[in-house]
Amino acid sequence: MAASPLLFLAAAALAVATLVSSTEAWRLATPPPLPVLPVPSAPQLKWQRREVIMFFHFGMNTFTDSEWGTGSEDPSLFYPGALNATQWMDAARAAGASLVILVAKHHDGFCLWPSAYTAHSVRSSAWRGGSGDVVGEFVAAARARGLDAGLYLSPWDRHDERYGEEEAYNEYYEAQLHELLTGYGSVSEIWFDGAKGKNATNMTYHFQEWFQTVKQLQRFINIFSDDGPDVRWVGDEKGFAGTTCWSTVNRSMITIGEAGIEKYLNEGDPRGSDWVPPECDVSIRPGWFWHSNETAKPLSELLEIYYNSVGRNCVLLLNAPPNSTGLVEDADIARLREFGAAVATIFGTDLAAGSAARASSERGGRRGGGAGFAARNVVDGRDDTYWAPTAEDGRRNGYWIELRRPAAAPPFNVVRIQEHVALGQRVERHSVYVDGAPVANGTTVGHKRLHRLPRAVAGRTVRVWITAPRGPPLLTAVGLHHDPFVEADTM
Repeated sequence: MAASPLLFLAAAALAVATLVSSTEAWRLATPPPLPVLPVPSAPQLKWQRREVIMFFHFGMNTFTDSEWGTGSEDPSLFYPGALNATQWMDAARAAGASLVILVAKHHDGFCLWPSAYTAHSVRSSAWRGGSGDVVGEFVAAARARGLDAGLYLSPWDRHDERYGEEEAYNEYYEAQLHELLTGYGSVSEIWFDGAKGKNATNMTYHFQEWFQTVKQLQRFINIFSDDGPDVRWVGDEKGFAGTTCWSTVNRSMITIGEAGIEKYLNEGDPRGSDWVPPECDVSIRPGWFWHSNETAKPLSELLEIYYNSVGRNCVLLLNAPPNSTGLVEDADIARLREFGAAVATIFGTDLAAGSAARASSERGGRRGGGAGFAARNVVDGRDDTYWAPTAEDGRRNGYWIELRRPAAAPPFNVVRIQEHVALGQRVERHSVYVDGAPVANGTTVGHKRLHRLPRAVAGRTVRVWITAPRGPPLLTAVGLHHDPFVEADTM
């Protein structure tokens, strides 16, 4: 029996409706904004989100009460009879770290692994009967505790007789890189610096060749040096970034180890063509290595460092030096635990949760396409969503985003602002208002900007005004927190 013409018409109408609906859906979908170059690599993004990582300075200096050894130390001095790398990892976890970096060789040239290229190593000590390997124990303990591992190999070597012979020493150094990057599994970060004494033997380091070797051997590693290429020094050892801090620099303007570049490293460059964010290295004690007469910084100082590093678009690299028995001091672990607990107390609760968000505009408008870039994304607790305004909005009226807090919301004294840096760093200047009154202002934001207010406020509306000449700002979070330690410090 032939089909009814009415059935044909109904089917055709349904097909047309489906096509129109599908076309309409595609028409309404709004693509993300273009990135503002440069942008971070995936390993750089992962590194940035760690926020706090740990350094362990341990070696011959631990046994000679030195910071810079001479290179002439007898390997028999090295004997950490109670060494327990798992205890180090517990210290790192207490501080909230997810990556730990070991000084595998410092300037004295003594190697904490049994290198095949020198006798000046743990192989020549009585520790573990000459069969010990601090690097091996360190990496194994890190993995067992769910932490990623990194290594520091000092370019300046005061022991090796090849130092000063450009080709011979660079070959020696590169051979040791091969040992460390092929013998211990995945390494997440490797540390280079240009430190050397004023009267040190003249030596040209082949940094670019070394960097190429590192990337060849470890595809997902981040390389730290003054000049990156992945992570840069912040320009001081206090743990403080500049109040303006761009993740971008021009690497061509930086020479590793050269004096006079500290301010450039500290602040970055808004016109920089390279994404090389800063790492803030600082020790919890006055020295980098353990000394019996030193103690850890107080909690108030560690929190100040946190606000001026993590809170200024950096990662905090916090050093905890094990003692001559091979253990991190109990008092240092207690301070690290206190620090980690304080950070969790402050930022574990977001007092912006439950707020209604509105903004100067939303990319895609109100026709459904703007949902992916809505103002409410800044309070959803996710890293992968963000608010994006329209470009025209900023040119005409300026960009702003506002949170309307629930009635009787608790007071706060910390404002957290975060950019969606996967698409570049954009914010040049910003200011924060609570119920129309200014409470904070600053320049760059980047991954995270923290404003610690002198006193708690309990306003209903929090508005952030933004100047972003490099493109519409993309904010992934605006958070509000209460820091009880501010009030304790001012009592």
